[in-house]
Amino acid sequence: MQQREYVRRLLEAYRSTPGTCGAVRHADRLLAAQLHERGVPLETVENALLLAAARRLLRPEDSPPLGTVRSLAYFAPVIEEVLQMRAGPEYFRYLRSKLHRFTTNPR
Repeated sequence: MQQREYVRRLLEAYRSTPGTCGAVRHADRLLAAQLHERGVPLETVENALLLAAARRLLRPEDSPPLGTVRSLAYFAPVIEEVLQMRAGPEYFRYLRSKLHRFTTNPR
């Protein structure tokens, strides 16, 4: 995939991730380009966004609210974590399903 398409798709995934502000900054574009240059698969980044969003949303009800994520850099440690994970695609399908149910039927 060409860098331009990779960056476009990555930033669209970031923008649509629950808990993000939906805005893209120059630094976000630079990080996306760096991920492409490193050869990080887009699916890995999407899985990291999903994992982080699930962790943020699926917390105990009495937990204090978290602030809005305003930078793709917030997800960098989770991207590195997912690169090291041995979880298969079924785990991320499960998370996607759980997150979808939560966002369509919040507590």
